[in-house]
Amino acid sequence: MTQNQVERIIHERELIAIIIPKDYEKDGIEFFTPDEFSQQIAYMKHPAGKSIPAHMHNNIPREVFFTLETLFIKSGRVKVDFFSKDKKAIGSRTLSSGDTLFLASGGHGFTMLEDTEMIEVKQGPYGGDLDKVRF
Repeated sequence: MTQNQVERIIHERELIAIIIPKDYEKDGIEFFTPDEFSQQIAYMKHPAGKSIPAHMHNNIPREVFFTLETLFIKSGRVKVDFFSKDKKAIGSRTLSSGDTLFLASGGHGFTMLEDTEMIEVKQGPYGGDLDKVRF
């Protein structure tokens, strides 16, 4: 991945992950996920003085069939291993402080290369043991 470029990890035409490096920059709003994803991720850059009108979101029933995750690397370095739906390794990337990782499909594992702090966002409610398969 070159600096300042968003990387999409795709395996057999399926989006596995999106990596947004800490130095990514673009004017305006850019959504990286398709409208039908149950979690959306976008980058926004607005000039000083820009206003976004106050708003609330409507109560709209939604069905979630797969857990999507977004990880914000707050500090440190972490190696992320990506796996296909049939649990075969398809690649690894190293993320650093300030990088953002969106996990869309397949499997994933993590190795902390330094003391690392991450913030994770995913759909709830948490399904306990039914929520994931470890391999």
